[in-house]
Amino acid sequence: MQSITTTKTKTEIQSSNVTKLQELVRGEMSAVETYELALKSVNHVGLHRTLQEILVSHEKRIPQLREKIIALGGEAPTSSGVWGTFAKVFQAGADLLGDRAAIAALEEGEDRGVALYDGDMAGFDAGTRRLIDVELAPEQRRTHDLCKTLKAYMNAPS
Repeated sequence: MQSITTTKTKTEIQSSNVTKLQELVRGEMSAVETYELALKSVNHVGLHRTLQEILVSHEKRIPQLREKIIALGGEAPTSSGVWGTFAKVFQAGADLLGDRAAIAALEEGEDRGVALYDGDMAGFDAGTRRLIDVELAPEQRRTHDLCKTLKAYMNAPS
């Protein structure tokens, strides 16, 4: 009996990498949409300033990811897709419940972002891996930490 080995072609690996990058850019687009929604309902000046900082961070990651997708021969997403719709609905509900619920919902999204960036990146070329490991993932962790700090602030006794 002959063993069948499967080896992915360069094209298959590149396609898989483009798919992963497309998921990351959709996540970033979703984050931008969600933070824009949250900023409309938050009244606390300090919260507003920090949420704006987080929003800008997510906005800056989108073109970096799009450029990499295009460089790999893929098509960059133009919308956040189903996850973006879900995130906006979830955030809208949280916004109705007040700042504390809104920040908790945003932190959930940041948790998802960290998980995406820390996910399986096997097969990425050195340039893509460097972009993720050195620029994008650390910035995602920073925005996650900012949101986590906001949540702790909101939950602290007055």
